[in-house]
Amino acid sequence: MLNNLFSKSFKRSDWLYLVFIALMTAIASEIKVIPFNGDEFRFGFGSIAFFLLLLIRTPAFLIRTGLITGLTVVCFRLFGDMLNHTDWLVSLKTHSPVFLFYFLFAVGLSFIKIEQYKTSPLLLGAWAAALEFIGNSVEQLARLLLNGVHVTLHEWLILVGVALLRSYFVVGLYSSIIISEHKKQMQEMLSLGSELYAETLYLQKSMDHIEQITASSHDLYRRLKKKELHELSARALLIAQEIHEVKKDSQRIFAGLSKMTNEERNENFFLSDLIDIVVTSNKKYSELLKKNISFHFSIAGDFETNQQIPLLALLNNIVANAVESIKTRGDIVIELFEEGETTNFIIKDSGAGIPNADVSVIFEPGYTTKYSVQGVAATGIGLSHVQEIIRLLDGQIQIDSSGNGTIFRIEIPTEIIRK
Repeated sequence: MLNNLFSKSFKRSDWLYLVFIALMTAIASEIKVIPFNGDEFRFGFGSIAFFLLLLIRTPAFLIRTGLITGLTVVCFRLFGDMLNHTDWLVSLKTHSPVFLFYFLFAVGLSFIKIEQYKTSPLLLGAWAAALEFIGNSVEQLARLLLNGVHVTLHEWLILVGVALLRSYFVVGLYSSIIISEHKKQMQEMLSLGSELYAETLYLQKSMDHIEQITASSHDLYRRLKKKELHELSARALLIAQEIHEVKKDSQRIFAGLSKMTNEERNENFFLSDLIDIVVTSNKKYSELLKKNISFHFSIAGDFETNQQIPLLALLNNIVANAVESIKTRGDIVIELFEEGETTNFIIKDSGAGIPNADVSVIFEPGYTTKYSVQGVAATGIGLSHVQEIIRLLDGQIQIDSSGNGTIFRIEIPTEIIRK
């Protein structure tokens, strides 16, 4: 049997993780609670660390992991007793039964195929509690044979209770880690999706322009051909054909981006989730720009939406502009509330504001107040995207820059964005 355990190929990373599990379990097992008389039987944090690490990254060979972990824990305790000048034979009889717990627990997890229960915490906790109780029971029976240590009925009941408590504690901790990681991944994917969505709008506009240029080029070709200007008509036709190829490439890119952004809409989010993502990402953005900006938000109406991508694209664009408009320190306020049949978003900043003469043109493609260190103007397409998104959502946007800073007021029909 031992030959089979070591016969299969094992990657270097697998060995490193196996050693890590064994060492962390051995160390954690020294943090202990001793419920019964003497030091022979103890509830340590070793089993908690062992089970949690197996859940986080399940090794390719569980039985092998249990075998090596059990031996490591025993050796770790023997070494500790030797430092205290304890007779090694007495120490071996005392601590060797713990090997059975880790080995049997790993065998049990391998038998039930732990991976299939990771999404079912109740069943996973029940299986783990049962396996822990079996492992503890066999360990205690071994202590009875080697050391004559008896366990009363009351102590057996404690074993059951501890198995349940410890197993569900680990499963709960693992689930919270997974949920947190999943939420982080979804935020990153949603942010990326909103950026791609904004780019699809820009690409769609470019495709409309390409279509017009193609039509004009082909019309020029026909006119030149009609006048028998063959060389010029041939060039005009070539230009029309080249532009048509650019259009087809753009269509393929547009189709791919549209598919990706539509896939991002499969999961629904609450409006409060979107506000939280916008605030979190722009806090990081302000720190990157070395600005001290305080973010404040109030939510007086919340519901699930299936338009999270366009909403995030427009909110993130406006708030990012607000961050850029503030010189070194300031405030950004985001308000969300329902009023009648509309959902309203208000974004206020304490930045430099927008000149009154520019308010009427800020949504025009190419408008910008931002320049690089070299004096090169930004593309100025952000707010034109915002206006286009709001138009697609049948909404309205108003700007007030008469006082300090700028206020954006956005109204969108609730039925358009409510799931």
